Amino acid sequence: MHAAHSQAQAASHPLLEHYQRVRQHSLQLAAPLSDEDCGAQSMPDASPVKWHLAHTTWFFETFILETLEDGFAPFHPAFRVLFNSYYNGIGDKHPRAQRGLLTRPGMAQVRAYRADVDARMARLMDGGLAPAQQERLAMLLTLGLEHEQQHQELLLTDVKHLLAQSALFPAYLDAPSARAVAAPSGKAGWIAFDGGLSEIGYAGEGFCFDNELPRHQQFVAPFELASSLVTNGEYLAFIEAGGYRNASLWLAEGWDWVRSQGLACPLYWQQDGSGNWLEFTLHGLQPLDMERPATHLSLFEADAYAHWAGARLPTEAEWELAAHGVPMQCGQLHPAAAVPGAGLRQLFGHCWQWTSSSYAPYPGYRTAPGALGEYNGKFMLNQYVLRGSSCATPAGHARASYRNFFPAGARWQFTGIRLARQVD
Repeated sequence: MHAAHSQAQAASHPLLEHYQRVRQHSLQLAAPLSDEDCGAQSMPDASPVKWHLAHTTWFFETFILETLEDGFAPFHPAFRVLFNSYYNGIGDKHPRAQRGLLTRPGMAQVRAYRADVDARMARLMDGGLAPAQQERLAMLLTLGLEHEQQHQELLLTDVKHLLAQSALFPAYLDAPSARAVAAPSGKAGWIAFDGGLSEIGYAGEGFCFDNELPRHQQFVAPFELASSLVTNGEYLAFIEAGGYRNASLWLAEGWDWVRSQGLACPLYWQQDGSGNWLEFTLHGLQPLDMERPATHLSLFEADAYAHWAGARLPTEAEWELAAHGVPMQCGQLHPAAAVPGAGLRQLFGHCWQWTSSSYAPYPGYRTAPGALGEYNGKFMLNQYVLRGSSCATPAGHARASYRNFFPAGARWQFTGIRLARQVD
């Protein structure tokens, strides 16, 4: 985590207002769901909504109130274990795959937990902390809110996976909205980049995660990027051409993965009795929209499609170089605003885009001390980097240097494909 400008000098009210907005948004995301919806877990990689709401609260209680609040006492002593995700430095954890078995506490008590911690956080922000404590509060508060925004996105993707398990195909939202469905791609072309020695990593004045640092130089050969994401219609052509039956297109591990699971299409796709393609969405089961980006694809599927299309996946350095100067989801520009990425569409706010880059530390990266150092560094193995943001990413949570990461077989997130190719 990093803050080049000091937020410690900011008045408590703006910090509190931002805190309340983020915290309220989490509750708004849960509002369309029943208590039964909020307690269920559809697979080990997903978590119940109730757990997301409690864990994000646990973060503020454990990392801020426990260290800065006078006379600290936990809301419930057992919550320290129940809602610890992966912080070994904190202590014991409830098994991840068994979070759906936590019928207690109920949603009412989780809401009470959030309300209690929120009230105590408000008092702390309005209190008379020493300057050093104010600085630490500002840093931890910012990290905690960024962390909660990450869980807001996970909440939506986990709910979608949960609802897709029902033969009722229930809708999370009744009517499509701009924030819930990726917009049409438009006709794709190729955008050329000269490459060269480029600065990679975060260079702004606000917050970033520690895995975006340190900023460093990296050489990139000349390349081209597709101007937009691969569409459902384009991916359907890959399926109809026998893409899932052609071993020559797949990485060896990917081919074993496809065969072992008997896969023949993306997650959430299915055909009706007449052979028409349908896709389960946050608005229920819908006819497959051929113009929208293909989503919920694994790295294996993305790489196989790229081979079939005579292209490849971009590296994360290529993606970041191309993204300089392209408008963010929040309507701002990357600090290195320029014209190289002119013509690129759907970099932000549609689908996370797979790269061919393994998730590894940047040169000179150092893990932060203590339990907070477990946030990113210990996951830098057997994962691949995704860039951009998705239609489920909270507004303002995207930037060109953001490094998302998942294992190669993951596809319950809004993950899509942007093609790249080398310039001869």
